[in-house]
Amino acid sequence: MAVRSSLSETLDGAVLMDIEVQPGAKVQGITGFNPWRSRVSVAVRAVAKAGQANRAVMHVLATQLRLDLAALSITTGQRSRLKSVRVEGLSVDQLATRLEPFGDDQP
Repeated sequence: MAVRSSLSETLDGAVLMDIEVQPGAKVQGITGFNPWRSRVSVAVRAVAKAGQANRAVMHVLATQLRLDLAALSITTGQRSRLKSVRVEGLSVDQLATRLEPFGDDQP
């Protein structure tokens, strides 16, 4: 499963998800999986200014993955398009299952 390569488990049981963000997009949401970078692609309408895009990314992920906003936090890449997001309360398998509709899961 390709999307699974963007996920890793932390020592305390949380999951780190590697994403790439497209700020200022016309359409907002999880747009797929970039196999070259091994990252989930997320497009947001908000521009990358004063944290607007980061807040939009968190909202998109919470909504589309059916998660509580408090379960998500950006751990690396606050000022970059390439980010790591910490997801609490789900295992790698559970998160991979929720990401399946959005990515190319062919081996």
